[in-house]
Amino acid sequence: MLNSHPDHLEAPDTPSLTLDSGLTVRPWRDGDDLKLLEVWGDPENPMHHQDRGLLRPSSNDPWSRCIVAEHQGVPVAAATIFRSSLHPDRLSFYAEVAQEHRRKGVAAQLLQILEAEVPNCAVQSMKSRVAKGSAAQCFLKDNGFAKVQASRQIIVQPGALPLPDLENSGQDLQDLATGSVELTKLVADFYNAVHEWDRAEMTLGRAQQMLLAPETGASGVVVLRDISSGEDAPAPILAFAISYTSERTDAPADVLLGWNPELPEDEAETAVRNLLALVAARYPVSVEVDDSMSPLKTVTAELLASGEAEVDFEALIYARDSSASDSSASDSSASLGGEPPQ
Repeated sequence: MLNSHPDHLEAPDTPSLTLDSGLTVRPWRDGDDLKLLEVWGDPENPMHHQDRGLLRPSSNDPWSRCIVAEHQGVPVAAATIFRSSLHPDRLSFYAEVAQEHRRKGVAAQLLQILEAEVPNCAVQSMKSRVAKGSAAQCFLKDNGFAKVQASRQIIVQPGALPLPDLENSGQDLQDLATGSVELTKLVADFYNAVHEWDRAEMTLGRAQQMLLAPETGASGVVVLRDISSGEDAPAPILAFAISYTSERTDAPADVLLGWNPELPEDEAETAVRNLLALVAARYPVSVEVDDSMSPLKTVTAELLASGEAEVDFEALIYARDSSASDSSASDSSASLGGEPPQ
């Protein structure tokens, strides 16, 4: 087993392991990402690009372990497990193996090596993200993981929904600054509410840093407010849409669409429908829809059925909680995913 303490992982005399396939395994080192890119090629989609970004040197704060498999001194595979401060109850697992070295048990043995490090962490449960229909799904199932969530990236066509009559509906569309405290609190509450299946600890500071700061690409926000109580009463936000596309192009704008989680589901669905109609009135938009986002899922399901929207990409999240029994390891012929670096 590799030395479990990251302070020793870079020591020149650190021992390596030899897999059944003949590959040798060592800790991750700076520069491995560029070497692996030469072997792996370009990522297949944005999720794949995000997941590769999870590979980094091992650490105890935050807790993570990352290893590389080499063929004749050339890195050809890598795997990591890490604990996120945002989703603290499960470790995330990601592995990728070069095409010519798949179906040889490499991914399974990398997982076994990393599993030996798990007792050094306070968290024992694990999760992993895969593309729907990939061979990696079988790998996760064979290793005791079960599906806990599905996520779709859906492109909504311009004019897909009828525009709401805001004047007579008691609602108003407003621009809002990304630094708004009111917005930040609502975004944090929304995120936590739709991640009850994988408990989140989204705070005001994290919401700003991960979803609203200029570095995230957030370029504008519109909110739908309830003004039915008149000008003298507070006008609460019903729903919000954050754009991560700074310039209008023919490509769909990347939009995070959420709502006030305190709303009854029928009211949340109405607010989501109205706001989506407004932001997609003239240009296509791309929204992420998890199964846990019931109001948005209902609206987009109708659009998919009518042909006014299409699925751009679908991912599945599998988990193996510490109470689950371990399964025998097997191999994967596709890359496995972890949580996005949020």
